[in-house]
Amino acid sequence: MRVRGSNRGRVPVVGVVCFKPGARPHLFYRLHVWRGRKGERKSFAWRDYRDLIVLTHHQLGAPIVWVWDNLNVHLTGELADFIAENEEWLRVFQLPSYASDPTEGVWSLLKRSLKNFAAVNLDHLVRVMKRKLKKIQYRPHLLDGCLAETGLITEPP
Repeated sequence: MRVRGSNRGRVPVVGVVCFKPGARPHLFYRLHVWRGRKGERKSFAWRDYRDLIVLTHHQLGAPIVWVWDNLNVHLTGELADFIAENEEWLRVFQLPSYASDPTEGVWSLLKRSLKNFAAVNLDHLVRVMKRKLKKIQYRPHLLDGCLAETGLITEPP
């Protein structure tokens, strides 16, 4: 999400939607505030993705199967090393480039909820985005709908 006007900046979001048959889905996310300062990183680094994987593992307290797209950061050697080091609780699968994942549905819901919103500043945008994501997070039927939209299933055929 970008802030318009004289304030520069953007708020990239990374997230994961977790599904387990017979349990309610979970949404974990992180925001990164970029204020447009010189030398400041605009987007998430591989460490941020690693930290999200570890957070998800600790929150769920179980081994996880991670499915993600082919974003260039997901394919870095550092992340590949991390995955190899943690193969006892982590399995990672890459989606084909044309496939959609449930988080795209979450981002669509978030963007629709911000449709006619004008942020006063970057901090205001962050507060509103967190509130909107929290609303999505606590509505399992919305997350189930995001999975159904992809055609992916959680149970083996």
